[in-house]
Amino acid sequence: MKKALILSLCGSLLLSSCAYAYADAPEATAVSEEETIEETDFDRYVSNTFVSSGNNMFIEEADGVTYRAYFPAEEYGTFEYKFYFSNTVDSTYDKGELAYVGRSGGSYKIENAYICDGGSGPDAPITNRTPVTFGGSTEKNVTPNETYWSDPVEFTLSEGSYIVWEWKITGKEIPCTNMSYLTSATADTGTGKFDTCDTIPVPQLIGCNRDVKYTLAAIGDSITQGCQTDFMEYQFWAAKISKKLGKDCGFWNCGLGWSRSSDASKCGDWLERVKTADTVIVAFGTNDIISGPYGADGGNTADEIDGYIRTIVSELTEAGCDVIIFSAPPQSYGTNQENIRLETNYLLEVIAQEYGAMYFDFGGLLGGDEDPAEAKYGAHPNAEGGDIVSDAFVEQYKEYFANR
Repeated sequence: MKKALILSLCGSLLLSSCAYAYADAPEATAVSEEETIEETDFDRYVSNTFVSSGNNMFIEEADGVTYRAYFPAEEYGTFEYKFYFSNTVDSTYDKGELAYVGRSGGSYKIENAYICDGGSGPDAPITNRTPVTFGGSTEKNVTPNETYWSDPVEFTLSEGSYIVWEWKITGKEIPCTNMSYLTSATADTGTGKFDTCDTIPVPQLIGCNRDVKYTLAAIGDSITQGCQTDFMEYQFWAAKISKKLGKDCGFWNCGLGWSRSSDASKCGDWLERVKTADTVIVAFGTNDIISGPYGADGGNTADEIDGYIRTIVSELTEAGCDVIIFSAPPQSYGTNQENIRLETNYLLEVIAQEYGAMYFDFGGLLGGDEDPAEAKYGAHPNAEGGDIVSDAFVEQYKEYFANR
C-alpha cells in the first residue's frame, strides 16, 4: 500500500544521504527531500466498513438530534480508530433541488459522539460505548466547508458485531448520506425513542489503524453504493468484493446514489479522498446517460461522459493510483440511450488503454441472455448479480492483488 511505498522511499533516501555523505556532498539536500514525504492520516487509517458514507443529501436543521447508524465491519478486534468528516455535499441528488455537488454545509455543533459495539444488530444491546473527541473536547463547532478529523480512540469490536456510530448534533444545512435502507439508520429527536431516519449525517471515513496489504476504493453511483438491495444483507457487488478479498484489503466504498461522473470530475473532496487508495474502481454511466450534470436539462452524450471520466482517471493516475474502469451497465434503455451506453463503453476502453488503466466489463456481466441491453438482475443488481460481478472481478484480478 502507499504507506509501505512511503516508508520504502524514505529508506532509499536515507541510503542516498549516506552515499552522498561519504562523497562529501551536502547532507541538507537529502534531508530536504526526505522531509517532503509525509505520511497522512489517510495512510494510517483505512476504512473498516464497505457501507458508503459520503455526502449526497442535506438536513435543513437539527435541534439536539441524536443520530445512530450500524456499519458492518471488515475486521474485528482492538484497533485505534479515527474518523474523517467533510462539511460539503459531494454529489448531486436527483435533480439537485436540495443537494448538489459542491454545496456548502452550514454551521453545526457536535454535542457528543460515540463509537459502540452494536452486537448482532439493532435488536441486540449496545455495549462498549466509547466517547469520540475532537481536539480533546467532546464538543466541536463545525464551520461551512470545513474538513476535520476526530481524535484517535482505541476501540474493541467483538467478533461478528456491528460498529455503531452515534452522535448528537445541533445546527443547520448539514450534509449527510441517504442510506437507501442499506443499513440501520435512526434518529432520536429528543423523545428518547430512535425512529428510522434513512437520511443521516455520519463520518465519511470509519478509519481504522489496521494492517492491510493494499487499499481499494470504489467511486460511482447508487449501483456502487448498493441501493435497493435487501436491508442489512449487504448483497451488492462492492460488499461482496470486499468480503472475498478479505482482511488483506482495506475496502472503501465511496459510491453515492444519484451521482454522476460530472460530479466527481469537479475534483472536490470526494475525489481527493478516493485518491488516497492504492487502487480505485471508477464505475459511472447510468446517471450520466439519464440525467446529465447538475443544472442540465437531460442526459450526457458519450463524448461528454468521456471527458468527465478522462478528468477523473487523469487525477487518479497522477496521484499514483492504479485505476480499474467499469463499463456502464445495461438499464433496459430505449434505442437512443442504449446507443450512448455502447459508445460510452467503447470510449472507456480507449481511456483505459491511453492511461494505462485496467478495464472490467461490468456491463457485459449483467445483460440478458438474449438481449445484452436488458438489466437482467435489476437496475441495481440484486444478490445474484452481486455474486456474478464479484466472482468475475476477483478471478480477473487475483494475480494483480496477490502481487500487491
